[in-house]
Amino acid sequence: MDEPPAWAAAPEKSHKYGKFHEAPEDEYRAAEEYCERNPLQPPRLLPSYMVEQINGLGVKAWGLEIPNEPRFVGAVYNIQHDTKTPAVIRVQTSHKCRDYCLLSNLPIMAGYYDIPGKVGSYYEILIHKMDGIISVGTACRPYPTWRHAGWNRLSSGLHLDDFRKFFEDPDGGKDYTDALQSIRPGDTIGCGYEYRSGTLFYTYNGIRLPNAFTGIYLPRQNYDVFAAIGVEGVCDFEVNFGGELVKWQEGNEWQWKVEGIIGRLSGSDGIDEELPSYSQMQQPMF
Repeated sequence: MDEPPAWAAAPEKSHKYGKFHEAPEDEYRAAEEYCERNPLQPPRLLPSYMVEQINGLGVKAWGLEIPNEPRFVGAVYNIQHDTKTPAVIRVQTSHKCRDYCLLSNLPIMAGYYDIPGKVGSYYEILIHKMDGIISVGTACRPYPTWRHAGWNRLSSGLHLDDFRKFFEDPDGGKDYTDALQSIRPGDTIGCGYEYRSGTLFYTYNGIRLPNAFTGIYLPRQNYDVFAAIGVEGVCDFEVNFGGELVKWQEGNEWQWKVEGIIGRLSGSDGIDEELPSYSQMQQPMF
């Protein structure tokens, strides 16, 4: 079997500056120092009771962590499991909201767990309003929350103000595709990751766009990867981890759903064990 491609920088020209938005220099330096002080967290095991909860709720167990920092001015409404409301997460921010990166409460790729029959993971956001900035992508923990997706260590992002793609790129990003020219209310942006090749791609209103990056987060067993959505200014959108039908039709197939990626340990014999909780670590998941 051929080895998956190694990560290499994309061939597109890298821009030194953002097209419309530049983060303060002191925030860049603070993020670099943060990553130096806080080593990458290795893949972790969830306790048995949490795995049982995920098995019971399915994809509805995925949500976004609620921010508790003053730079985030807005609200995150996670799925209400005991109601008949749509199984999506709603995010609304105000003009006072500064750059902030929201992370999923559970990984969309969990390194310690087997993924038999799975091709990849996928999620979408439905945009109701974007008078500020939204970035869509992935990140590993810990991640500096005051930085958009794609700006720092092991993070990818598509920035919807200038449609540039970023992977560990604190500068101006790289051009992505001419298929994206504007964002309007009702548009849907999806983010997908293929396990075998380490390919990350995006979709626009249900149409798959060119691959953004290849060979990232490999080998898979070395990483827990989370959905990462950056916001700034007035934004209103929904996040769909598959609790409702997604626009990209292939993403509705089980092989792409985050449901089923956590359960059996990689290389295990299927015997259940009580595993250490995320809450035992420095950064609790909930």
